[in-house]
Amino acid sequence: MNRYWIQLFIAAVLEVFWVIGLAHSYNAWTWTATAVLIIISNYLMITAAQVLPAGTAYAVFVGLGTAGTVISEILFFDEPFRWIKIILIFTLLVGVIGLKLVTDEGNKKGAES
Repeated sequence: MNRYWIQLFIAAVLEVFWVIGLAHSYNAWTWTATAVLIIISNYLMITAAQVLPAGTAYAVFVGLGTAGTVISEILFFDEPFRWIKIILIFTLLVGVIGLKLVTDEGNKKGAES
């Protein structure tokens, strides 16, 4: 896994935090932290997409962010647990992993880093 995939993974983790921040921010500090996370997350995703195929990078970013947000809401914010959600998240993650596996990383400059 090259540094751009790692960068994209970090962007997706930060996306989980800022999406939770959108739902649970309550004062100027939490809104400011949410805004900073949005900026950093999107910057990391955009710079990774300049090297990785943009469609795949965006799908991985959104897919991992969605899965992380749903799981976090269930674990930490009393969202009801439903097996169908877990099955759908699993299906989403299989698709994201599949995209990563079939992506030709050598088709853009700098992908070998």
